Amino acid sequence: MASALQVFITGASSGIGSALAKHYAKQGATLGIAARRGDALKALAADLLGAGAQEVACYPLDVTDAGALRGAAQDFISRFGAPGIVIANAGVSVGTLSEFPEDLEAIRRIFDINVYGMAATFSPFIASMRQAAKHGRPGRLVGMASVAGIRGLPGSEAYSASKAAAIAYLESLRLEMRDSGIKVVTIAPGYIATPMTAINSYPMPFLLPAAEAARRFARLIERGTSYAVVPWQMGLVAKLLRLLPNPLYDRLFANAPRKPRGL
Repeated sequence: MASALQVFITGASSGIGSALAKHYAKQGATLGIAARRGDALKALAADLLGAGAQEVACYPLDVTDAGALRGAAQDFISRFGAPGIVIANAGVSVGTLSEFPEDLEAIRRIFDINVYGMAATFSPFIASMRQAAKHGRPGRLVGMASVAGIRGLPGSEAYSASKAAAIAYLESLRLEMRDSGIKVVTIAPGYIATPMTAINSYPMPFLLPAAEAARRFARLIERGTSYAVVPWQMGLVAKLLRLLPNPLYDRLFANAPRKPRGL
């Protein structure tokens, strides 16, 4: 990718989103960063400019607000042109149990952010990216899924289901974009050292620092890889989990550690 790349990232204020923004800043990219916390975005923008970003535009918003995302996309495109990369990274992960009525609102919120928010992020950029691709500037739509979407995990009903839905959504989108010049990249991270995983009280195998994860993600994005699990060791685990018959999977994972409930 060229050094003058334009990149738009949601969930950019911390964790994987922040690490990706910093990675692209070092490449001299123009960045649009979106998240709910405006103060954190402003602080990050200063860091990105110091790291080498050409320009940084901040968009304090919630990805469940499609109108706000349309406004952000229109502003970004009018100022910088169609982005070469749009990364739908915003996501939440907490424990949920359907038997508790008070968890139902958290279940809805997780789906709204992790699935609807991804579609709402991509939607306002696709037309301009199609046009850019016709003029020799192919783009990337990148969705952050999770290995948790490969098989349902105990205590993570909403998170596992939302990430499974994200994987299927991105696959459908990839087919729709096949002849557009836009590649759809599905990334399923394993354990990455971020504030989201910091709440986990159980061992996290193959834990990757966020900066290293971002470097690996960026390489996959540049290649236009359709689907990848990072790190690769978790990809092997994921393949094995897919092959396990239900009785064996249930026996192995029924007593696995749970994430704390609440949102």
